[in-house]
Amino acid sequence: MTDRNDRRWNHNIHHHPRILKAVPAGAQRALDVGCGEGTLARELRRTVPQVTGIDLHAPSIEQGRAWADDVDHVLGDFLTHPFEPASFDVVASVATLHHMDAATGLTRMRDLLRPGGVLVVVGLARNTLPRDLPHVLAAITVGAVHRAAKGHWQHPSPVVWPPPVTYPEMRALAAELLPGSRYRRHVLWRYSITWRKPRD
Repeated sequence: MTDRNDRRWNHNIHHHPRILKAVPAGAQRALDVGCGEGTLARELRRTVPQVTGIDLHAPSIEQGRAWADDVDHVLGDFLTHPFEPASFDVVASVATLHHMDAATGLTRMRDLLRPGGVLVVVGLARNTLPRDLPHVLAAITVGAVHRAAKGHWQHPSPVVWPPPVTYPEMRALAAELLPGSRYRRHVLWRYSITWRKPRD
């Protein structure tokens, strides 16, 4: 199968460059948590020699394995799969954390990072109205402009809605579990958390 990643757009793919820019120099191993059919994993593989994508959704993993790439597509539960602790230079997760207990997921991602490694989470959180109404209106407007210009690719993975955790709750959780992390709320229905694990 030929790579057509550059022709796709949706709210998740829009944030992939944020993850790719955060990959530390010399990274050898990357993990894509909730990889779906592997769009981000394939992008990571362009610069990282060993990339593993893991997902519970068997049809998505089958689609990922059909691509001609060197990504290791694992069908399994990220929380219980026997990865070695501190074994990845990059751990990335896009629109996955709200499918699990957020604290448990962030802790597991943190523990799988090597010292000096980088964790980047792009996630969905729940809006609280009317406080978040300006964010909602901005997201609707900007999203419509992007879709008109780029189209919209619908991923095959399961959808969970609404997200169980609010934006302020995610900010607080990141501060608690990942001291020194950078949390940002973005226009297109997403937040991001970026954290570099301290070296021993």
